[in-house]
Amino acid sequence: MSDAIWSGFTTVLFEVALALIPLLLFFCIFQLFFLKLKARKVVDILVGFALTYLGLSLFLQGVNVGFLPIGELMGEQMGQLDQIWLLVPIGFVLGFFAAYAEPAVTVLIHQVDKVSGGYIPKKLLLYTISTGVGLSIALSMVKVLVGFSIWYYVLPGYLFAFMLARGSSKLFTAIAFDSGGIVTGPMIATFMLAMFVGIASVTEGRDPLIDGFGMIALVALAPILSVLILGKLFQQTGGR
Repeated sequence: MSDAIWSGFTTVLFEVALALIPLLLFFCIFQLFFLKLKARKVVDILVGFALTYLGLSLFLQGVNVGFLPIGELMGEQMGQLDQIWLLVPIGFVLGFFAAYAEPAVTVLIHQVDKVSGGYIPKKLLLYTISTGVGLSIALSMVKVLVGFSIWYYVLPGYLFAFMLARGSSKLFTAIAFDSGGIVTGPMIATFMLAMFVGIASVTEGRDPLIDGFGMIALVALAPILSVLILGKLFQQTGGR
């Protein structure tokens, strides 16, 4: 069991190092020529780099040996349910809590609260984004079960988003399009994606490559729409 858990960890360590070393080099260059921070601050930043390296490495190893296999296994079992329509509400619940637990979303709502001075409540923004992702996962379940193209969601969805953005404040437009990229992070792109691949693999007439991976495009769109709609409501109510 122990060997299976740590299998491939050396490769993960190397890949994370390749991702972080350029950032560390850029910091060193800026520190030497521009920033000139005090030694205590530099030490804190270097400790942060070390913790980030360790955390990312352990997380990705957990994804490889845990999230991906269990997600795909759950998808295969869910795809064989007698009451297949139950996948739609199950998808909403899983999508909601996957976004709710997404670390990048937590960072986003704290930054928004700080920049806006509390004008946009953290809990409200978190529930808005999570609800949008939950609905997108539920709609993705419908797409897998029925078997139509992702374009029926994505094209009208982005047209609607651009229409909403034209009359929205710059603050909400910026938050909306940032949140679209943030939600497709570790929770969605590992566990949920693997689950959809598993569902598509046991559903007759579905291609895991097309029907499984199409979910990401819809998940990226959902929080854009939900946050823009929230912005419209704020405009009408004056933020009350």
